[in-house]
Amino acid sequence: MADPRGGDRLTHVDETGAARMVDVGGKDVTARSATARGRVEVSARVVELLRGDGMPKGDALGVARVAGIMAAKRTPDLVPLCHPIAISGVEVDLQVTDDAVLVEATVRSADRTGVEMEALTSVTVAALTVVDMVKAVDKLARITDVEVVAKSGGRSGDWRRT
Repeated sequence: MADPRGGDRLTHVDETGAARMVDVGGKDVTARSATARGRVEVSARVVELLRGDGMPKGDALGVARVAGIMAAKRTPDLVPLCHPIAISGVEVDLQVTDDAVLVEATVRSADRTGVEMEALTSVTVAALTVVDMVKAVDKLARITDVEVVAKSGGRSGDWRRT
């Protein structure tokens, strides 16, 4: 079984250590997807507002969902060595628990490279938006546990975090 941490070399640096964009021109176009998740730890008052009357700034979860979708599409503008790819779908789900907002994003594409970075960017920006929307009530809100939990497609095939 392959090492879940990946290969044995950094692909985005050349033999001299200089940053480079990986050439994916020779790779096959395949259906690919990736799912990432993260948490925004919030106060009991924020949970109460999100479950009830809402936040002073408005629909925090709706705004965060749209921000996550937009972020996935802008990933190559934010992460220097990411390829622009044709994203075919983005789903962002936010769930309020007793002490956090759980954020999960799944990104799909048919292209030559994976969408893990797009899923991570989606989750992170959605989580940042939650923090922005709740900061008037909870200045201690914090983002934790952002990680890829699954991917499919491409040469390395399917993978799921255990």
